[in-house]
Amino acid sequence: MALQPGQLLGPHEILAPIGAGGMGEVYRARDTRLNRTVAIKVLPEHAANAELKQRFEREAQTIATLNHQHICTLYDVGHQDGLDFLVMEYLEGETLADRLTRGPLPLEQALKTAIEIADALDKAHRQGVVHRDLKPANMMLTKSGAKLLDFGLARLREPGPAATFTAVSNLATGKSGLTAQGTIIGTLQYMAPEPFTVVLNWSALVNRR
Repeated sequence: MALQPGQLLGPHEILAPIGAGGMGEVYRARDTRLNRTVAIKVLPEHAANAELKQRFEREAQTIATLNHQHICTLYDVGHQDGLDFLVMEYLEGETLADRLTRGPLPLEQALKTAIEIADALDKAHRQGVVHRDLKPANMMLTKSGAKLLDFGLARLREPGPAATFTAVSNLATGKSGLTAQGTIIGTLQYMAPEPFTVVLNWSALVNRR
């Protein structure tokens, strides 16, 4: 992890690491001005290539347009000592992925969580935002309800007609978790089946030739 407890990012004192993933590292921190606990998502300098920086900035801009009780709130953004970071709402609870390791949710809780996430997605879609990486690891279960996380792969819907079969079939599947032009991105196990099926069928057709 790039940061140590006690280190300051602006007015935010790092308290402890929370976790790390393909889009950076997350820490629990204290806003010394408002004396509140926050979560800080950091893009380490060694990982800050142009593509990741662009995605990091896109995540900040996307979340800033979404004000919803079931979407994690963005408080601030910053850059210090070669580190780009987002200051976000600190959520106490566990991800849906962690919860499911103990077995399925009771029906009532499953319906409640599904409704809350659907409401969050409806808000995003009305703002023209497509999440593109909807999975249990990006849903947080808290005492106040479910929260949708991680808009790092999100994009704004482009105006015009929906993609045609030809347009989709010419896209290649990404081999990494990164976005690139001309690729289908997301987490394979949780992708809608249509794009992946089309790509498989297209690949089979090309191979026959």
